[in-house]
Amino acid sequence: MKKYFLLFFFSASTFAAMAQAVRMQNEAVMDADNGMLLSFNDGAYIFQLGGFIQPGFLFKNADNADAENFFSAKRSFFRISGKAAEEKISFLIQTNFSEVSPLLDAWVAYHPTDFLTVTFGQKQTFVNNREMLYREDRLQFTERGLLSEQLSRTGREFGVFVESRFGEAFGIAPMFAITSGDGRNSFGVDSRDTDLGGLKYGGRLDLYPLGFFTAGNHLYSADLKHEESLKMVVGTAFSSNQGASNALGEDHGDFFIYDKNGKVSLPNYQQLYIDALAKYKGFSLLVEYGNASASGLSENYKDENAVLLLAPQQISSYLQLGDTYNAQLGYVTKNGYSIDLRYGQSLPEFANYTNSLMAGVNSYTFGLTRYIRGHNLKAQAAFTWLSNDAGVNTNILEFMMQIAF
Repeated sequence: MKKYFLLFFFSASTFAAMAQAVRMQNEAVMDADNGMLLSFNDGAYIFQLGGFIQPGFLFKNADNADAENFFSAKRSFFRISGKAAEEKISFLIQTNFSEVSPLLDAWVAYHPTDFLTVTFGQKQTFVNNREMLYREDRLQFTERGLLSEQLSRTGREFGVFVESRFGEAFGIAPMFAITSGDGRNSFGVDSRDTDLGGLKYGGRLDLYPLGFFTAGNHLYSADLKHEESLKMVVGTAFSSNQGASNALGEDHGDFFIYDKNGKVSLPNYQQLYIDALAKYKGFSLLVEYGNASASGLSENYKDENAVLLLAPQQISSYLQLGDTYNAQLGYVTKNGYSIDLRYGQSLPEFANYTNSLMAGVNSYTFGLTRYIRGHNLKAQAAFTWLSNDAGVNTNILEFMMQIAF
């Protein structure tokens, strides 16, 4: 409760200070695309207050289980951002008050040139699959796909991020990150709950063989801008988490394994992604592949006394390991009506090991969206059918509205 009060106090104080400055000079603008925008010194300094809410309904029915119904505010985001043009600095603070731990993003970025950005803090990392690069308010369906859900949580990490972009007719965008390896809010609830293991190193390389997308159209997978000529991006990302103690490396302390001397010896966790996105006149096609593997597992034990030897397949009960696939096709009319199809599949590394965290699943989704004002105001519906290797089928029907402010 204390941290919520501090966050509210900081936000209110910031807004009051900016409001006082606005009364003295310059202007404030409110619109559906940018929220509350405060401009100072003829645009030299800009602050934005905004966010979005996603009220919705979900129906879930699995074989041999009671049906479930949910009414909820699925996401409730509040965002403060700004930039100083002369100093080449920008920042973002973003929270989701539908979660117990609301802080998602808190970073400061330096832009020494138009093609280079260096960011420090907690942010949405680019070393995951392409769908995980897009913000929660810019999704093509009501929820992320099977690949994203199997190998990620929020996709936020704390560290240093370097992003660059070169070229025009043929674009190249290399990126590199060094993070804590323990996900968001990685320093725990107090000073005694510190990071575990080593750092996480990762990078991504994106190629735009036909040039970059229309401005803004790179921020989501649907082709809302209706590209006049075929545009595409092909990318690959890789990360190595040196000492993971969480199934996805987005937290810490969930498990421990030991060496023969009884000392904690955490495994290394690697993720590899290959993806491609193409857009043309309202049509979009996204294909993704992800692999998660573990290393550093020579003679490890499940107990401090070094009695219970960790069998090779047993590591999959600690870490999410295996291959995942995603393919989604969509079309958006110029009036903002969209129809989308998606297929996902997950294949655990140890398919015959019943305690594996990753299950063998096939996922099929049919989605309908009405973009009233782009992603700022939209209504979405999606039906998903899941089938796992155990023969259990699950049907999920979801309706959702999104309103940005």
